[in-house]
Amino acid sequence: MPRYNAPFEIHVHGDVPLRSDVSFEQIQEALAPLWKYAGAKSLADGATSVYEEEPGIRFEQKEHVLQICWTVAGDEDFRQALDEMCMALNELAEQGAALEVTFYDTDFDEEEGDPDEESRDDFLMLFVGPNPAAIMQVQRDLLVEDVVNLMERHFDGAELGGVVAEIDKLFGERFDALVNSLEIGKRPRGGTGGAGSGGHGGGRRPRHLH
Repeated sequence: MPRYNAPFEIHVHGDVPLRSDVSFEQIQEALAPLWKYAGAKSLADGATSVYEEEPGIRFEQKEHVLQICWTVAGDEDFRQALDEMCMALNELAEQGAALEVTFYDTDFDEEEGDPDEESRDDFLMLFVGPNPAAIMQVQRDLLVEDVVNLMERHFDGAELGGVVAEIDKLFGERFDALVNSLEIGKRPRGGTGGAGSGGHGGGRRPRHLH
């Protein structure tokens, strides 16, 4: 059932490339933790965001991409629904992808509230992918993008090759430690930063507007 007087508005945002053989029924089952949390009886019923300007949950069949820009009212227990969804999406993903999740404190008033009061806003990044290597690749690309964006305020981009190489080294070591005796794919590759949003710190995050 819809959650009235919920302490948070929770926004989920990201694109997940899916395998070409994935059916709508599989997508609906994988996303069941989200639409059931919203009190819906099906994905079609629960795909609409609480905000009309947001696209909600859509499957672009031509590109085989699941697009999520969706807000729901909820509480901390929504994190369990997110964990279940990510586990299910791992089975359907063609490649690694990142999902941004923002918890907005519905009781916090930035303009009229107590200046000493802090909001309970929270932000987390979730990662899905067909294997650990694909997930690490996305994590690596996002980290490179964030670090390069930050350091380009002080250095030319051409000077940052050594920094990127050190990030690649760290991820390579993490991957090698994870592999042990298992064959789980290729190590994360170097290169330019991948898709994602930089600037993960400082201040209350603005809502996504489309």
